[in-house]
Amino acid sequence: MAPKAKKRAPLTTEKVLTAALRMADKKGLDALSMRNLGQALKVEAMSIYNHVPGKEALLDGLVERVVGELELPEVGGDWRVAMRGRAMTAHRVLMRHPWATMLLVSRMNIGPNMLRYIDRTVGCLREAGFSWAMADHAWNTLDAFTYGFTLQRLNFPLEPQQYIPAARQFLPMIPADQFPYMNGLSQEIIAGRHDGLQHLELGLELLLNGLEQVRKRR
Repeated sequence: MAPKAKKRAPLTTEKVLTAALRMADKKGLDALSMRNLGQALKVEAMSIYNHVPGKEALLDGLVERVVGELELPEVGGDWRVAMRGRAMTAHRVLMRHPWATMLLVSRMNIGPNMLRYIDRTVGCLREAGFSWAMADHAWNTLDAFTYGFTLQRLNFPLEPQQYIPAARQFLPMIPADQFPYMNGLSQEIIAGRHDGLQHLELGLELLLNGLEQVRKRR
């Protein structure tokens, strides 16, 4: 008697999103299609539509998965610690999912994870004494900096070890008599007195210090 074929586990929305997340992380969003997803799951592409209505819904689901990895601020705690931790975690998560930052900044993301994330953020700032308007300005300013920093880190054309050779190469193009400050900064990098790296923590500290002054005045 021939052995029975092993029954395949049924397809679920969770399996579809897990496969899509893996594909996006490995190959980018351009590789993410229902056809490619079907091949990865070993199912007909049409069967995926029973669990995800289309590409837009798939992207919404991926954003929700990524947001679920972010740190929820503690309402009622030290707001500076909470916002710093929130930004640092967001940067780490988005570096793991290089495609995700643009989806966060270019789509209306209103899934439960995102709504919870924003609600806790606004709650943390409100309980710290920020007005409704300033709480809204504060978290959007911090996110703009964090997302922009992440996009720059992901797309910057040079690796850190290339900074000194690049500074030497471009120095003749920025003569001191025409561009004294760019020339001076390049000289600092060439001499090893400045590594040229930008640091998320420093930018956050500047923003948090400024927001603290606004909070005290209000």
